[in-house]
Amino acid sequence: MSLIEELLKETVEKKGSDLHFVAGDPPRIRQYGDLHTLRPEPLGQEEAETELGQIMTRKAQKALDKHDGADFAYTLGDIARFRVNIFRHLGGLGGIFRTIPSKTLTLVDLGMPTVVGELCRSSSGLILVTGKTGSGKSTTLAAMIDAINKRIKGHIITIEDPIEFIHKRVNCLISQREIGTHTHSFAAALKSALREDPDVVLVGEMRDLETMSIAVTAAEMGILVMGTLHTNGAAATVDRIVHAFPAEKQAPVRAMLSTSLRGVISQQLVRRSDKDGRVAALDILINNSAISNLVRQGKLDQLENTMASSAGVGMCTMDGSLMSLYNKGTISAEEAYMKALDKKKFEEIRELEAPRNG
Repeated sequence: MSLIEELLKETVEKKGSDLHFVAGDPPRIRQYGDLHTLRPEPLGQEEAETELGQIMTRKAQKALDKHDGADFAYTLGDIARFRVNIFRHLGGLGGIFRTIPSKTLTLVDLGMPTVVGELCRSSSGLILVTGKTGSGKSTTLAAMIDAINKRIKGHIITIEDPIEFIHKRVNCLISQREIGTHTHSFAAALKSALREDPDVVLVGEMRDLETMSIAVTAAEMGILVMGTLHTNGAAATVDRIVHAFPAEKQAPVRAMLSTSLRGVISQQLVRRSDKDGRVAALDILINNSAISNLVRQGKLDQLENTMASSAGVGMCTMDGSLMSLYNKGTISAEEAYMKALDKKKFEEIRELEAPRNG
C-alpha cells in the first residue's frame, strides 16, 4: 500500500473522522473531535504531491489546476469511502479526507429519538438536517434515507457534491447524482428531479436562493424533500431560509413553509464521558399548529420557546438535549458547558463537578 493508503486504513482502524495530509506537517487524524499526530515526520512537498496525485481522478486534477482546489470521493477497497478536499497552500499541497462508513448506520444505531423516525414516514414536505461541518449531518440523512428505502416502494433521488454514502436498492429505486459529474448544479438537478417521478429527493446542500426556492416549491407539490444547511439551531434554520428571499417574497415563503415544513433537526457532536466516542446533541423542531402559526405570522423569535415547552411531541432545544445527556451521565458538565448556547444554565453544574475532578 502507498503511504496515503496506509494512513487512511489506520484512520478507519482508529475510528477517526478525518485524515489531515498536508505538506510541511506530520499527518494527523481527528479522533473524537481532537487532532492527533500519526507520524512524527513532516510530509515533504514532493512527497505530498506524489501521494495525492496517485489518488486524484483526472477530473479532480483538472479542477485543481484550474481552481487550486478539488472535491471528490475516494474508495479504499472494501475498507471505506472518503470525501476528499485537495487544496494548495503555502507549503504545497494538502488533502483532508472525511471518513464515510462502508455500512450505513440505522437511526437506532445512531441513538436517534423516535420522532426522527416518525419524520421519515412523511409522504411530502421539507425536512432539514443542519449543523456546522463535521456535525454528522450526512450520517443522519443517510440513516433517514435507509429507513425510507426499507419502508416504501418508490423512487429516491440524491443530489450530492460529491456522492458520499452509496445506497443499495432495498424496496426503492435509488438514483444518485453528483455535482460536476452528472449535473452542473444543485438547482439544475433539483429542477430536473421534478420531472423524474420522485417520491423523495435528497439535496446534499441548499447553498443558494435558487436551490432553496425550488426545494420549497417541490415540497409544496407533494414530494418529500430532505436537505442540509450550515446553520446552528432549528429556529435559526427557518429564519435563514426566510431571509434568503427578497423582502417582498418573505411573506409568501413563510406561508409555504408553515404548511410544507415537516421538521428541522439541528445537531452537534459532543465528546462522551462514559466511553470513547461522541454523541449527537439535538435541537429538534416539529411543525405542529403552534409552530405553523408562528412561522406564518413571522414570529420566528418565539420558535425556540415553543420548542422548549413541546417535549411531549418530540421537540427539544440544544441546551435541553445537552442537559439531558449530562443527567444520564453520557457527557461531562464541562463538555455540556462548552457546547451550550446559554452557558449560564450550565455554570452551576460545571462548578459542582470541578472539585470532584480536582
